[in-house]
Parts: sequence; structure tokens; C-alpha cells
Amino acid sequence: MKRYETKFLPNGTSQKVPKDLKKCLNLQYLKYTNQTYAVGKHDLPALYCNTEVYPDYIALYSQRSDYHKTPNTAVAFYQYDNTFDGQNGLYNAIYYNNEKQLAQFKERFKGVRFFISPDYSELGDIDDIENNYRIKKARVVSIWLMTEMSAIVIPHITFPTISTIDFYLDGLEDCSVVAFSTKGYVQNKLERKILIEAIKHTVDRLNLKTIIVYDVCCENTEAEDIFRYAIDNGINIIIPPNMIKNRNQARRKKNASK
Repeated sequence: MKRYETKFLPNGTSQKVPKDLKKCLNLQYLKYTNQTYAVGKHDLPALYCNTEVYPDYIALYSQRSDYHKTPNTAVAFYQYDNTFDGQNGLYNAIYYNNEKQLAQFKERFKGVRFFISPDYSELGDIDDIENNYRIKKARVVSIWLMTEMSAIVIPHITFPTISTIDFYLDGLEDCSVVAFSTKGYVQNKLERKILIEAIKHTVDRLNLKTIIVYDVCCENTEAEDIFRYAIDNGINIIIPPNMIKNRNQARRKKNASK
């Protein structure tokens, strides 16, 4: 796909010229730049997700034995970055076109139908450049999973601060399905308020039909409270089970029976 930029000529005039998308996105190491296009002031790769079939279980990256627990299990990356990233992580394998490592990832993810895009840590106390770069990494990995694994990738909504969330939504305009995680937001009142505000921003910005939620501790009433704005706007909230949530529910049930 071609995007255009303004080129200023020596005589003081200007003209629109095609922009090299591969160079613009620094995607020389990818084979499929026709799967995306650049958006926003930082040329983020755009994602597309309009599935009407949804995950019914979420397995974390490190839980390989759960990747195929159900036919519609989604693999997600809600763990410390060094668990799924780093020198031998998928992003570096893509970036450096490490064919051996890429083959290992293809074998690891073989048959996985759904992914939730990587949750690289976004922090309010580090520089914007690093936070922005982590978003780009998540987009690049998502495109690779879509193309090389023929999988459905649901964009995870992440943000370091509410003031930056509009940038982090750039390139998701063609998505009717996104994912949120409530992990770390439920018990702290301030963090919970920030999450609710982020959900509102996302609902107002995107034309959503469904939100997939990774949750490990919420009761149904708590989840309804957090996602009330989305529910009131007709958006379907799906909270698939996962190993940690199942364990926590079993513990609560056991304690309640004592």
C-alpha cells in the first residue's frame, strides 16, 4: 500500500510523493507489508479484527499444555515481558529474520486459532519513545501471527496513561473486537478508575461489537461495574475462563464451604 508525504522542492513549492511504506514502518524484515498500513503521527502498523467467533478459554504464553484446551483457546501474553520477549523472543526473531527461531515459534503455536496481541509493559514513569516502541513491537508480532499462523489476533488495549490512550488506539479503527485485562486494576481504586476511563475512551473511539476480557479475580457483578459503559453501549463482554481464574474460583468455593 502507498501512503503519501509532502516533498518540498528547491523553488519553494511542494508536491505529494509516494511514501515507501516498507521503509516508513521499518518492515524490511517482514514479507507481508501489504497486510497493514501506517497510521498516526508515528506510523503505527494498523491491525484488523472483525471476528464473530470468540475465544472460550485463555492460555498464557508459558502454559503450552493449555494451548489446545478447547478448539477456540486464545494464547495471550499477560506475563512479565521477559517471559515472552528478549534476545530469543518472537519480535527479535522476526526483526532479524532468524529462520531457525521462527520455525520453533511456528511449531510452538501450531494449530492455535486465536491470539491476543502481546501485552508489552506500558509504564507511566519511562520515556514515551520506549512505550511507543513497545506498541510497535506488539503490532509487528500480531501481523506475523495473523499471516504466518493464519490466526485471528485480537488487539489488546494497553496504555501508560489516560492522556496517551488516543495514540495507542491509532490503527485499530477497523477492529470490532478488542481485549482488555483487569489484572492489577481491580483491588486498587485509582487503577480501577483509570481502567474504566480507558474503556470509555476505547468505546467512544472505535466501533466495537465485543470486548474479550482476561480476568483472574472479578466476580460477575464487579466485571459488570467495570465494563458498564461498554455494556450500556450494546457491546458484548466475554470473559473466558483461564487457569488462574479457575484456581481462584475453586479456592473461594472451598473457603465458603468451611
